[in-house]
Amino acid sequence: MENEKQLDEHESLLIIKQMIDTAKQEQKDDGKGWIIWGWMLFLASLFTVINMHFLWYSTFFFWNIFGGIAFLIGIYQAVTSFIIKKKVRVKTYSKAIFDKLNIGFFVSLMFIIVTMNVGMSPVKGFPLLMNLYGFWILIYGAMLNFKPSIIGAFAMWILAFIALFVNLFETVMILHGVGVLVGYIIPGHIANNEFRKVAGRNLTNQQRSV
Repeated sequence: MENEKQLDEHESLLIIKQMIDTAKQEQKDDGKGWIIWGWMLFLASLFTVINMHFLWYSTFFFWNIFGGIAFLIGIYQAVTSFIIKKKVRVKTYSKAIFDKLNIGFFVSLMFIIVTMNVGMSPVKGFPLLMNLYGFWILIYGAMLNFKPSIIGAFAMWILAFIALFVNLFETVMILHGVGVLVGYIIPGHIANNEFRKVAGRNLTNQQRSV
């Protein structure tokens, strides 16, 4: 009976430890979202600049491609979230906040994009988009105490402020691409590297506990 009690206590401690490890991992973002969207935005900016030199297609051809891909990704995420019934993980408090902030971010994003399509010049619209990027990156970095994102947010704002006083769309695209590089791509890869290290340590600890 005493052995069973000790076993139960040992199992309880293991369960608590696993819960703590899981919670710690929940607070680590794998950075994949930042990497995917960052590279998509960066390539759209880069190819737009190249296209303006070689005049292959219309000025916003590659941004239209980006919009189509983004639309398909949105449909895929909606399908996997609401139609296909997957195993639902318990949400942490920070995850629940992020979900709500994501909605606010995309509504604001669409508002600026629609405004650009109904009259506002893209030369001024893209700096506003960069400003919004910086705001969201700062929130992410502050909530997860992730310094690369905090630094990236301020770098994005500096570039956005410079772009606000630029009248050449090509220069705006260059600043937009650099901003995405320092605000999305580099922090995303750093986050992904740290996430894999944490996941590897947790897996090793679980194997040792068995």
